[in-house]
Amino acid sequence: MNYGALLEMAARAGEIMLVSGAEVYRVEDTIRRILKQSGLEGIDVFVLTTGIVATLTVPGAQPLTLVRRVSRRETNLNRIYRVNDVSRHFCSGALTLEEARAQLEEIAAAVRYHFWKKCAGYALTTGFFAILFGGGPAECAASAAVGTLLFFVLRGLARLRLNDFCQNAGGSFVLAAASCGIRQWLLPQMNLDAVIISSLMPLVPGVTFTAAIRDTLNGDYSSGVARCAEAVVVALAVASGVGAAMLALGMTGGLA
Repeated sequence: MNYGALLEMAARAGEIMLVSGAEVYRVEDTIRRILKQSGLEGIDVFVLTTGIVATLTVPGAQPLTLVRRVSRRETNLNRIYRVNDVSRHFCSGALTLEEARAQLEEIAAAVRYHFWKKCAGYALTTGFFAILFGGGPAECAASAAVGTLLFFVLRGLARLRLNDFCQNAGGSFVLAAASCGIRQWLLPQMNLDAVIISSLMPLVPGVTFTAAIRDTLNGDYSSGVARCAEAVVVALAVASGVGAAMLALGMTGGLA
């Protein structure tokens, strides 16, 4: 067996899962199961939220070690499921190493939701959240419009290669300013709080915080603390952006 290729494939599977928001213990378990197909006993896997280290100890040869740096993260549960499916089929012998590698690359390159689907998702999500926060038709329409604007702003900031804090702070600043503008000039009776909170929902790091708790409960304290810190940073960025927008508009008389 080509141990180097097996190690590469296992690390690639773990990388896709980690980028997609999988818990650390799940990533480690998947990589370890794939590497066990080598028949070797010397298998060591160490995963953090920002990187993967995997080692295969080959008798009579130097240990093979691979390090992968993970610098971006998102939430894509479908991609995690598909990687686990490839892992199960490979471990059962239904897939060869080359077939598994090809399927992993296909999963990594696949675009599940295209531009306009994502745009519609932002609009519908923010629009219907307004109902949960006590909004009426005016609040739903305003939230959907602001959510659509948020999508375009985040997409533009991402193209500028700004870090996550700046992207979230910039997006929340724009949505808060847009919400205040809509109430000031279009819908004076609109519930501003419901619109702003609803529009913030796509930025709320709920999945990240949940993964942090699960990692901590599974004993992966370093990853749990790192994910919790990530969630806190996102929350601070969102609060800073909204606060700055409302303060600026209040100073210039933008708020009623």
